[in-house]
Amino acid sequence: MYIKRHAEVAVRKLAKMFGAVLVTGPRQVGKTTLLEEVAGDINHVTLDDLLIRTAAIEQPTTFFKDNPPPVFVDEVQRATDLFPQIKMMLDKSRKKGQFFLTGSQQFEMMQNVSESLAGRVGILMLHGFSLRERYRIDFDEPFLPTDVFFAARKASLADIKYDDVWNAIHTGGMPELVLGDDYDWQMFFGSYVKTYLERDVRQLTQVADETKFLNFMTVVASRTAQMLNLAALARDVGISEPTAERWLSVLVTSGLVYLLKPYYNNILSRLIKAPKLYFLDTGLAAYLTRWNTAEVLKNGAMAGAFFETFVVAEIIKSYHNKGILDLPLYYYRDKDMNEIDLLIEDNGVLYPLEIKKHADPDKGDIKAFDKLNGIANIKRGSGGVICLYDNLITLKGNDRVIPIQYL
Repeated sequence: MYIKRHAEVAVRKLAKMFGAVLVTGPRQVGKTTLLEEVAGDINHVTLDDLLIRTAAIEQPTTFFKDNPPPVFVDEVQRATDLFPQIKMMLDKSRKKGQFFLTGSQQFEMMQNVSESLAGRVGILMLHGFSLRERYRIDFDEPFLPTDVFFAARKASLADIKYDDVWNAIHTGGMPELVLGDDYDWQMFFGSYVKTYLERDVRQLTQVADETKFLNFMTVVASRTAQMLNLAALARDVGISEPTAERWLSVLVTSGLVYLLKPYYNNILSRLIKAPKLYFLDTGLAAYLTRWNTAEVLKNGAMAGAFFETFVVAEIIKSYHNKGILDLPLYYYRDKDMNEIDLLIEDNGVLYPLEIKKHADPDKGDIKAFDKLNGIANIKRGSGGVICLYDNLITLKGNDRVIPIQYL
């Protein structure tokens, strides 16, 4: 069963603008299925096939004679010498929508894309299912806590129960888990991690000790929704700080981890400058940190961190699914420990958001919003507390209580 992906619209738009379209993202989030739906019946080759991959690597100059465009090339990162050939063919034909490509976002692939296909390729970052996609909601605008957004969003709300939220957080967004009632959660993620370590990590970093890298992933997952502390990560795993930095960059470029930038203004010297770390698929994070059921997770010590991670990931998906790569997302924290979980910047306006797993927010939850009033040249917009309350209501001034179903 195919569930309509919100990114379809962005991919079709990119295909009209560029000669090539590249859909990147973590393994098994539906990149191939998405492009099969959008590209239709054009020739489809996958570089997972050993014979085809060998031909692409050893004979890149003739590969597209056997597979002429328009063509869909799956797992293109496995033969990056194809990129110069794509460039030459696009420069010659000047046609749009000739190459549809998928690939896990890896260092070498993206470097080759930047060098060979700059200005010729449209890039989209795909994640697992969003909450909107799970509930077959067509509304696909990026989240922004404004009157206009909420009025439009209200027309297509889903009835999402409390336990449904925690089941979604625990399951994660991988399509096979969301759609497959007979899938075993532990077996799926056990296989996923093994494949990731053997195929992506080994290729990228020549990690000698995969067990230690798995420990690193687990420690990173346990720090989701916290400020990044590389020294602590390195110490907990028993590796050097440069190694921790390199391994973290692998998780980021693989699309598994997102580093939320701090909001920084030169006028305010007391702002914290370290990013916050989010493990984007909460199901994978729960697997790594051994929260084996939704019931245990929602009552556990990391419930707040997982809820915050889930909300941030949903907002990220709402932007990436529209083809927006440079996300206007930040967090605020100063040295007096005043913190705002998320800031969305739009047209010079900062929209502040707190994220709380409880269902009874109060004005104290948004006290730090007042700190934005002292930032020169910044206009503070409406905001609120995203939580498990069931109605959109005013909390104070232009700030609201925002139920999670409004994401």
